Amino acid sequence: MKLKILLIMKNVATDSPETCQPACEAEPATPKFRDAQTQWEDPSHVDHMYCSTTPSVKVDKATQCEAEMGPTVTSTMVIDDARSRLYTGVRMVQFFTLVTVLLPFSKPSITLPVVDQILMTLMKLKLNLILGDIAHRFNVSTSMASIVISHWIDVMGEQFKVLIPWLPRETIRATMPLSFQMNYPQTTCIIDCAESAMQRATNHDSRSDTFSQYKSRNTVKYLVAVAPNGLIMFISDAYAGRSSDKFITMDSGFLDYLRAGDEVMADRGFTIRDLLDERRVSLNIPAFTYRRNQLTNEETTRTRRVANVRIHVERAIQRLKVFKILSQTVPISMAPKLDNILTICAGLVNLKSPLIRVPREV
Repeated sequence: MKLKILLIMKNVATDSPETCQPACEAEPATPKFRDAQTQWEDPSHVDHMYCSTTPSVKVDKATQCEAEMGPTVTSTMVIDDARSRLYTGVRMVQFFTLVTVLLPFSKPSITLPVVDQILMTLMKLKLNLILGDIAHRFNVSTSMASIVISHWIDVMGEQFKVLIPWLPRETIRATMPLSFQMNYPQTTCIIDCAESAMQRATNHDSRSDTFSQYKSRNTVKYLVAVAPNGLIMFISDAYAGRSSDKFITMDSGFLDYLRAGDEVMADRGFTIRDLLDERRVSLNIPAFTYRRNQLTNEETTRTRRVANVRIHVERAIQRLKVFKILSQTVPISMAPKLDNILTICAGLVNLKSPLIRVPREV
């Protein structure tokens, strides 16, 4: 099933995508004529000729899904790419492809259409709406909205792992932007830690563990690794904001993906050279003035070059923070789901257009 998701996402068209409606098996019946002088064709047939091959007919994906699944709230909300990005973070065709792939994981006990269940879940992650608002929009009880969202976060968190692949070294080299090829051709990934605000716990020990000196508030912290082309290749579980960058790097399993000869680019705070040396992996970080007054000209130039390309991991994190569940304060009630939420958001970010645009050849 995971491989099926990856293959479907790779084959998704950009301009004229397929819909979730099954292919037609026969041509529509010939429309009947009416006796009214002003109307000669039965509109009931014309309005539902989805299988027509006439290129001028505009197909509404939400209407087609509604024909299959019954009346849905999605048909009135996800009507174009702009609305789809607003509510889900991805384009319309990608959203309906996800619905098709995730359909086998639905709960038979929930009568709400699956397309609405998935939209409800993604709206929670993208807009961080309160449950009462979501329940009102989908005309369900607050408890039902909570059950639906909890179920699909668990399912998506498991199934979306395939959307965060660790690229082979050959693929990384083949898709490397020119800025890396010129100065850092051996770079395998760029890493950085991001933090999201966390609701302050009532337990004093938990409150102390999640307090971040850097942010001066309670946070959760997670490691993000991106390829030189901007694809998120790794995202860790959520750690307490007090955890150091070195501890998260060592404990998250990130080091297991590295091979001898790789090169990792990071910020000054990652004092992990000893961990990488054990695996014969190089570390490229900006120079810093340790017991010195200033950097040399060579160090200044190298630091500027590193900062110029390391910014791409910051841009990837910014895309993650588009999902307001990560940019706003995470409630304590969502803490057990946070690992899956990070996986889902990273997978959806990887479905977006490339982070770094490759210039076209003239």
